[in-house]
Amino acid sequence: MNFLKSIMTIMLVSLMFVGCKEKISENVANAASETETPKVKKEIATANLQTASFTIKGMTCEIGCAKTIEEELNGLDGVQTAAVNFKKESATVSFDKTVLTPEELTKVVEATADGKTYKVSNMKL
Repeated sequence: MNFLKSIMTIMLVSLMFVGCKEKISENVANAASETETPKVKKEIATANLQTASFTIKGMTCEIGCAKTIEEELNGLDGVQTAAVNFKKESATVSFDKTVLTPEELTKVVEATADGKTYKVSNMKL
């Protein structure tokens, strides 16, 4: 019986480390940043506001993947809002076109996690 408990414990711990492809160090960094003072975003002039919609392939879960990408995008200077929809594999980002480009948004999404997991396509402005 003890042997069975040990095996189950090892399996559970293993799943925690590989689930959602999220690194523990990122969790620690995110937890530390949550206790910091929230960053105040600069107001974006309506004339400079642009919206991009695109597809994100490679997401495996809503919290570890979609939420992480959304937080990365919302943390960028020049982003007014970013929303990632896990079920539709899509994202919509409103940003200042004088500060960011669609290519930079693509680079941020694709660099999230290990840099190989997520792929952006179908960018529409």
